[in-house]
Amino acid sequence: MEKQLDKCIYADEVYKDMVKHMAGQRTATEKKIQKEFEQLHQLLREEEEARLTAVREEEEEKKKVIDRELDIIQGQILSLENSIHQVENYLKQDDVSFLKDYKRITSRAQCTLQDPQLLSGALIDEAKHLGNLKFRVCAKMQEKVKYTPVILDPNTASGWVVLSDDLTTVGYMTPKQNLPNNPERFTEHAIVLGSEGFTSGKHSWEVQVGDRLKWVIGVARESVDRKHDCFLKPLYGLWSMWKQGDEYHITGKTLSPQSAPQRITVELDFERGRLSFYDSSDMSLISKYTCRFKEKMFPYFNTQVDMSEKPLQMCPSKECQAEMNNV
Repeated sequence: MEKQLDKCIYADEVYKDMVKHMAGQRTATEKKIQKEFEQLHQLLREEEEARLTAVREEEEEKKKVIDRELDIIQGQILSLENSIHQVENYLKQDDVSFLKDYKRITSRAQCTLQDPQLLSGALIDEAKHLGNLKFRVCAKMQEKVKYTPVILDPNTASGWVVLSDDLTTVGYMTPKQNLPNNPERFTEHAIVLGSEGFTSGKHSWEVQVGDRLKWVIGVARESVDRKHDCFLKPLYGLWSMWKQGDEYHITGKTLSPQSAPQRITVELDFERGRLSFYDSSDMSLISKYTCRFKEKMFPYFNTQVDMSEKPLQMCPSKECQAEMNNV
């Protein structure tokens, strides 16, 4: 009974820590959301101003064209009015004078000016500016907003981990943060998982490893031990590739890539039971695991004890457009 009491007391303390932590999470998350939306608002304001400017510029350009045409037409009107006035004066002359000036009168009466041609396309092209406006603005924003296929889960991150505000980079920090010991969280080493796990399909993500001397990337099964040291072996629920100094490894094998990869593409094919690692620069295969995955698999990252200023970074997807269309 005393052991059970101790467990209940411990659970009580953990839940209270989680409540305190959630209050901080809420405040921080609200601020980050506000910041993200302010950036989106700024993009929309800039896009709105650009499109309003385009309308004004089109009006100005087309008004100049019409003004030039008006100058020509008004000159023609003045010339014709003068000619008509002169002919009318000739017609008021006596018959003898009229006959003497007949050739001059008939010549004056003959109009040699071309009829004015009204220009098409002289009005503002409303259809161009308004047609599918929301769609085109969204498409424009997609060019500026990147989609990252793997978002890191702060609730799995150990106290040695520091994440960026957008949850796409992970680095090592010391001293260790005091975080709630919730079931999802790793307590040893600088480990964090991706927020989305996979039970089917083919998935890939690209990681900027740069010149870091130590790192581990791969996948972990959902039931992996998160509270103790864990060997980097499939037997323990980890399929990974890692770097130690100048050497690259997978379980039971030292690798010899043609060059030190700066970016690595991790590809998980759940049905075929394959996890592959590629050098992103030329998509040459570095190594792979072949096995049967029996439960949900999560992207896995361990920065190890490396005080490098450059964290591991999740790279935006090259298939950004396709992914965003599915959101």
